[in-house]
Amino acid sequence: MSLKILITISTIFASFMGWSQATVASKNMGFYFSPSLQAGYNLGNSIRNNQNRDSAYYQEFVKPYLANDFTYGIAATVGWQAFSFFGIGTGIGYNYIAYSLHLLSWTVQPRFFIGKDNDGKAIVELEFGKQFNQANVSDSKHYAIKLGYQESFSKRLNQEYGLFLRSNQFQSSNAVFIGAYLSAIIFTHKNYTVYGKD
Repeated sequence: MSLKILITISTIFASFMGWSQATVASKNMGFYFSPSLQAGYNLGNSIRNNQNRDSAYYQEFVKPYLANDFTYGIAATVGWQAFSFFGIGTGIGYNYIAYSLHLLSWTVQPRFFIGKDNDGKAIVELEFGKQFNQANVSDSKHYAIKLGYQESFSKRLNQEYGLFLRSNQFQSSNAVFIGAYLSAIIFTHKNYTVYGKD
């Protein structure tokens, strides 16, 4: 076999391999960063059973710190989608609950991806958060579930939107919020979306 033929075959083979690798879709996002916005409505404050609502203590130390009718928040999360159906993230979230309740929380968010189409997937996310700033309340916790939809926007960018149900637990009361969120997701695997298959 002549050198010219060998070079030609090698070039064709290398081109084919490169084209094949470029068009193989990734089954996960890899590492991701996600900023988000959310707003929710307070379904009601639940007061501890041992609180006397007519007492001076309640009027001075409990009532002023109850959650407002609405909450607003921003968050930033970093994570890793290990499998096509599962990812986990952690980050920091800020929530305005009331005039005296500005909460900074560390969060952990396991999430589940439903669907085979990388152009759009349903999302179920669980969230646990623990307050770390000093405010009129301290050491509060929250638990949340999110139901959303994630759709591709570009090679390394997805957008996600959906609904959430969140329970905030304070020392003297609880509050449950229902609301909506919107987030952007920047990720490392460019072939995860239809825009990356070029």
